[in-house]
Amino acid sequence: MCMLCAYAETVITLCAELAHRMSTSDDPRRVHFQSPEYLVNRLDAIADLFDKDRTDLLVEAIREYIEDTADSETFQELVATKYYDDQLEFETVKQLVGAETAQRLRLLKADLEDEPLDLAAPDDVDVYEGDVTTVDTAADDDR
Repeated sequence: MCMLCAYAETVITLCAELAHRMSTSDDPRRVHFQSPEYLVNRLDAIADLFDKDRTDLLVEAIREYIEDTADSETFQELVATKYYDDQLEFETVKQLVGAETAQRLRLLKADLEDEPLDLAAPDDVDVYEGDVTTVDTAADDDR
């Protein structure tokens, strides 16, 4: 395959993946919030510098923050803990950490909620096969 065809195939694949991820939930939604004036002024100066719109910079900053946060181990542990404690619904977990991680958490939660098997300990098995070593712990207490 020539380099141009390989590039075209990569672009087509990426476009297909993007189209698959996009849905009606990706439609723009107006959000109103208040911010300190100095932050808005700095944001506007940066937007002017890069010849971009303030909204585009805000959306980009929010997207990067969410991706960085979602990838953090601390965040994922918090989501898992709250999910296991029934403080988060599965759909919320999916939004926070992605479908694959959410599904793993769902399976783990189901496994944790199962009753342990009622198995009796084997009483006729010699796991040491007669080679038992006794350790004197009193010598460790003298230290």
